[in-house]
Amino acid sequence: MSVGKDSKYIKLIAEDGHVFYIKRSVALVSGTLKAMLSGPSESWTETQDQNKIVFKAIPSHVLARVCDYFNYKAKYTNTTSEIPEFPVDPDMALEVLMAANFLDC
Repeated sequence: MSVGKDSKYIKLIAEDGHVFYIKRSVALVSGTLKAMLSGPSESWTETQDQNKIVFKAIPSHVLARVCDYFNYKAKYTNTTSEIPEFPVDPDMALEVLMAANFLDC
C-alpha cells in the first residue's frame, strides 16, 4: 500500500471519531483539502500521517454528506450530459454549507 502523497486513499476523521476513507483524487475537488494534502502535514494535523485529516468541528453526519458531494463533483465536472441536482436535507443545510465553505468546494 502506498503511503504519503502516493497513497490512493485518504482518511477523514469527523469530530465524533467516525472515519471516512475517500480516494485522494476525489478529495482534491476541495481547495482546502488540496492545499492540506500538498503542503507539510505538520501544519494541519497532530500526526505525521499525510493520509489522515482530523476535523474537530465537523460532525460525521455532515462530513458524510460532504464526502458524497466530493464524489458528485468529481463525477460531473467537465461532463457534457445533464447534471442531476445534489439534494441536501433542509435540516442540515446550514451545517453542510458551513463545512463546504471551510473546505472550499
